[in-house]
Amino acid sequence: MTIVMNSALDEAKEADLLAGIPDRLFIGGEWVEAEHHRVIEVIDPSTGRRIASVADASVADGIRALDAAAAAQADWSRTPARVRGEILRRAFDLLQQRTEQFALLMTLEMGKPLAEARGEVAYGGEFLRWFAEEAVRIHGRYGANPEGTGTMIVTQRPVGPCYLITPWNFPLAMATRKLGPALAAGCTVVIKPASLTPLTTLALVALLEEAGLPKGVVNVITTTSTARLSEAVLGDHRLRKVSFTGSTPVGVGLLKLAAPNVLRTSMELGGNAPFIVFDDADLDAAVEGALAAKFRNMGQACTAANRFIVQEGIADEFAARLAERVRAMRVGRGTDEGVTVGPLIDHKAVGNTQRLVDDAVGKGAVLLAGGSAIDGPGSFFEPTVLDRVADGMSIKVEEIFAPVVAIIRFTDEADAVRIANDSEYGLVGYVFTQDFKRGQRMIDQVDTGMMGLNVGVVSNAAAPFGGVKQSGVGREGGLEGIHEYLEAKYTLVPDAYSA
Repeated sequence: MTIVMNSALDEAKEADLLAGIPDRLFIGGEWVEAEHHRVIEVIDPSTGRRIASVADASVADGIRALDAAAAAQADWSRTPARVRGEILRRAFDLLQQRTEQFALLMTLEMGKPLAEARGEVAYGGEFLRWFAEEAVRIHGRYGANPEGTGTMIVTQRPVGPCYLITPWNFPLAMATRKLGPALAAGCTVVIKPASLTPLTTLALVALLEEAGLPKGVVNVITTTSTARLSEAVLGDHRLRKVSFTGSTPVGVGLLKLAAPNVLRTSMELGGNAPFIVFDDADLDAAVEGALAAKFRNMGQACTAANRFIVQEGIADEFAARLAERVRAMRVGRGTDEGVTVGPLIDHKAVGNTQRLVDDAVGKGAVLLAGGSAIDGPGSFFEPTVLDRVADGMSIKVEEIFAPVVAIIRFTDEADAVRIANDSEYGLVGYVFTQDFKRGQRMIDQVDTGMMGLNVGVVSNAAAPFGGVKQSGVGREGGLEGIHEYLEAKYTLVPDAYSA
């Protein structure tokens, strides 16, 4: 593999971009200082260099943000759906016009290659466009009850103020995937981006303000006091919903905090995606699918394939071809031309990846490519392929979140299903086979909320995103996504012809 360690980014261009990003909290339609004037330093993971500082909110700041959301809820819920949709559509249009700025901002604070960052702008923008259209398609029901004694009217109304917690790995798309349906449904929000990558959300909220969003409808708080602030916000009776994307242990903790006030919850949690390749698969397609499913975002995605479950008859060839492609990858700063693999988010992630690889090799896995951290600056790890991963290896059961392929061999269809389902997670699975009936069986038997059949990327704004088991509850995107922010209300009206 090729290591690119010298950035070609124009420093003046970077400085101009960062100078235009808000560095304060957005509460009640105003950019305000944090209570204690503390700041969060934002680090470029490819260089280890500080690129910005933003406000570090206190618990009191979080409650101020909820105050603003609660105060704006009644007016926003009564705002015509067409008006809400048009604001989202204007935001979509503005985002498309600023693709390069948002892409570069994500690359700077998160590390992904610019080509992938541009893809995230396109993907994330689709949630604004999709839910701009869905805002005017919130439907109810009207009809006689079965006894004929009255008329049933079922309407949908917004849940109320929401608390949205987004992760660092897709700082734009995870924000739009939550903000889009919440705003379309008529909910006000407090959004808390990850402290590692707050800049994209701050820029997005400024864009929503420019698109005409009324004061108080969206409030953004950046903080390093996440646990204490979240506990206070979730404990406030005015909050009606929490939506979280992140690790399963944190999600479980939030569910516990949500229970006393019986909050609506959406939890998109961890994954350990199986990638099953049968011996009748189109091997070219399977290798391309594997590269897309594993190495997008440097493997730092809940949808990333973790366990490559490959049938014995083709395992040697699949492993060899995949390893050859991996060894040809270009690693470096995402702003450099031709780079396909950027840094991991921080040195802690590098250390955890090295632990998983060393444990597997020490227990008999065969290293075909990579396998080591790359000396700094930055937090880089070589794209890696491990073959003959087996029971007892940590990499087989833990979410990897790194550019590491773990190949597990299987014998027959029943064996593949057993291995795939042998996980506490159930977010997404991938299957490659040219047998249509086998594909149908896999859709039915692999226990995940999403499936890619002969494809390596499944996410789409028009599709319901979510998992089963400890991968979460609820769905984001699609027709289902807006209903996470709505409650049905049933009214019975007496029969007009009765005495």
